[in-house]
Formats: sequence, structure tokens, C-alpha cells
Amino acid sequence: MSINIGISEEQRSEISEGLSRLLADSYTLYLKTHNYHWNVTGPMFNTLHLMFEEQYTELALAVDEIAERIRALGFPAPGSYKAFSELTSIEEQTGTLTAEEMVADLVAGQEAVARTARSIFDVVDDASDEPTADLLTQRMQVHEKTAWMLRSLLDE
Repeated sequence: MSINIGISEEQRSEISEGLSRLLADSYTLYLKTHNYHWNVTGPMFNTLHLMFEEQYTELALAVDEIAERIRALGFPAPGSYKAFSELTSIEEQTGTLTAEEMVADLVAGQEAVARTARSIFDVVDDASDEPTADLLTQRMQVHEKTAWMLRSLLDE
């Protein structure tokens, strides 16, 4: 059945491609944050362990919202590590990091997701796609605030 929501198929496709990149960034950041939750050590262990848990829990809910918006626009949502690795702008981290390095890496990840969300706005605005604009605005607010909070841990 065709979709007739007032947004052309071409615009829906372009928006879905942007949202797929956002989904990949969000899922990659989720995985990275969960990894750091498991492996953080040092004097800030308890604080960071709990903070990272809050962050990956929020991201787990966010990826579902993003994927559902892609589906509402009529396109399949990517859902494999291979697809995410091809779409994400976030570098995978290997090796063991210090707690401070983990925090700095998560700041960079949070900022990357905010940039990806912001990059979709032109096509979303052109299509008058308010539901996606609202989703993007909410995501940017979360990621910018989280980056600020993490960055504050590194300031001396």
C-alpha cells in the first residue's frame, strides 16, 4: 500500500537515509557506553558506572524511536553490526582505556550523534516533516547535555 502523508517518496527516502545514519551512530554509542559501563575502573568507578548505565539505557530507548520513525516513513531500518559499521561516524575503540579516556571518548561520541542529527534538518525542514524535526530536536538536546555533563568531569 502506498504512503500518502504529504511527504514525497524522494524526501522520505532522503530523511530515512539520514535517520539510518543517526540510528547507526546512536547504536554504536550505545554499545561503546555499555562497554565502558562494564570495564570502567578507578576512583570514579561507582559514579561513572552508574552514569554510563543511565546513558546506555537512554540510548537503548532512543534507537527504538529512531528505527520506528524510519519504518513510519516507509523504509527498512538497518539492524546489523555490518550495516551500522558502514553508516556510523563514530570510531570503534579497541584496547583498554582509563576512566578519563572513556569519558573523553564518550564526549566525542555524544557530539558526533548531535552533529549527525543536525545534518538531517535541511531535508526535514524542506519536507515539513515535523515529527522527524521533533525527534531530532529531542535527540540533540539529550546528546548536547550529556556531552556537557561528561565534559564537566574532565575540567579541572
